[in-house]
Amino acid sequence: MINILSTSTQSVRPATALRILLVEDSELLAERLRELLGQIAGVEVVGTVRDERAAVAMTREGGIHVLILDLQLKNGTGFGVLRSLGEERPAVIVFTNYALPEYRRRAEQLGVEYFLNKSLDFERLPEVIRTLASAPHS
Repeated sequence: MINILSTSTQSVRPATALRILLVEDSELLAERLRELLGQIAGVEVVGTVRDERAAVAMTREGGIHVLILDLQLKNGTGFGVLRSLGEERPAVIVFTNYALPEYRRRAEQLGVEYFLNKSLDFERLPEVIRTLASAPHS
């Protein structure tokens, strides 16, 4: 089941930072996301990539705990990233302007943990990140 938003947050912080990779082809939005996420204690944005190939390569290098994944990329798609990574991947937050029911169903089939609409859920993203940051990760 895809979580739209977890309503509970915990104050316990893990010893290591939650390492996030942004997969977003809009530089303006990526900058806004880095600013937003930079305000959350225990979170580190380790990079921003704009296409499918770079997202897969950087994730496979390891050390990524969460992908914030746009579906429409400069080259490729978020679904292509998910198919390439398979089940051995970090937690995924799909963050898209294309929050269509068929995309939501496909994301659920691929095991995506969160599916957020960029237009409606931008301000809710920090709570999702705090929830993930409070869970054990290494």
